[in-house]
Amino acid sequence: MKWLLDTLASSIGKKLMMALTGFCFCLFLAVHLAGNLTLFGGREMFNSYAAHLHALGVLLLVGEWVLLLFALVHIVTGLTLFYQNIKARPNRYAVNKSAGGRTIGSATMPYTGVLLLAFIVFHLINFHFVDKTQTTIFDIVSQAFASPMYVGIYVIAMIVAAVHVSHGFWSAFQTVGANHPKYMPMIRTLSIVFALVVGFGFGILPIFVSISA
Repeated sequence: MKWLLDTLASSIGKKLMMALTGFCFCLFLAVHLAGNLTLFGGREMFNSYAAHLHALGVLLLVGEWVLLLFALVHIVTGLTLFYQNIKARPNRYAVNKSAGGRTIGSATMPYTGVLLLAFIVFHLINFHFVDKTQTTIFDIVSQAFASPMYVGIYVIAMIVAAVHVSHGFWSAFQTVGANHPKYMPMIRTLSIVFALVVGFGFGILPIFVSISA
């Protein structure tokens, strides 16, 4: 057990935890997006999706707690690595170069991560921790996205999510050792495609709801 704790406490161990939890969140995003796309089918289809989801009962509750645990691990580990990097290199380089695969996503990972955390809290307050006894989830979503401010916040948040995922996805593959020169270009391309799907897929939903309400 000690070797496991020592491994997880090391820099490599922290990066592995970031990668594994990151993979889980990418899977969650894909599944969540697939479910939310039922909004295009209208009130009955979306409410039916929500009803089937909540019918999972204990399984859904367990899944939510697992996601919460993974989120805590991902956030704490990410901030710890960020702090260690700053501590190891307190003086910033005079010139920021894009060599070595540095991208907007990689350069802004800690900041986009914090913004996404704030958005997730905002999202949960507006859609999860609300009284649903006298209404339906479709009505809650429709009412929220009737506000241009809400639509703007969600669209901007999805752009931030796309930027974060664009680096995090392929970086996770690199961390677990899938960084062979033959496959990395394909993985990078897949990462960009996935980021665009996430950003556009989630971002278009509030716009669609607002104009169709």
